[in-house]
Amino acid sequence: MENINTAISVQINKKDKELATVILNNLGLNMSTYINMAIKQLINKDGVPFEVVNSKPSKELLDALSEGDQIIKDLESGKRKGYTNMNDLISSLKED
Repeated sequence: MENINTAISVQINKKDKELATVILNNLGLNMSTYINMAIKQLINKDGVPFEVVNSKPSKELLDALSEGDQIIKDLESGKRKGYTNMNDLISSLKED
């Protein structure tokens, strides 16, 4: 079957286009490639089947990472005990 290309024109908000272009560039894509991908997937899945986003960590994840950093600092400074195996942990618990 012969490939016949055609053009489409879409009107979108200028700011939305700028923001989308930045995101696509960060993903290594351009607007034309993204639209072609979206249309192919739309056809293949008979609906919008995917989400392409830049992951943004949740507040809970950022808090947990911060807490982990603090635990490491406390271990390094001696403010906290650390264990490399279960036997040492159990022995320490029995001592307390």
